[in-house]
Amino acid sequence: MASTEVSGVSEQSLSIGEVAERTGLSVHALRFYEREGLLVGPVRRTSGGRRRYSSFDVDWLLICVKLRESGMPLADLKQFAQLVRQGPGNEAERLRLLDTHQRRVDAQIRALEECRSVIAWKVGVYAEHLARGEAGGLWDPTA
Repeated sequence: MASTEVSGVSEQSLSIGEVAERTGLSVHALRFYEREGLLVGPVRRTSGGRRRYSSFDVDWLLICVKLRESGMPLADLKQFAQLVRQGPGNEAERLRLLDTHQRRVDAQIRALEECRSVIAWKVGVYAEHLARGEAGGLWDPTA
């Protein structure tokens, strides 16, 4: 990790490997994010052409990781990044994108909770039958 001075403030300068380690993204994924326009700022390069990332880049990537892990479509993430790059004035549109995604995640959580409930019920049925020694024939297709 190197430091650069920007406006009298020391700023972290991280290699692609360091950013991969901090974000959990592979080096390949980081290059993909850059190619797809998912970063909000340009990735700086050394005189030798090596990528250098700032702590802001890492913070942004950590948000992107969570949005993708929660199922945000790549197209929506691209649009969100584009809106952020454009700067102030489009906050309502950003909110709309995030609100839509939040509703989608909430629906997924409700569906998973329903699945968990069915699984818990079935675990209880099997545990009860096994404890009584009456598990034979439970959902036996040959019976």
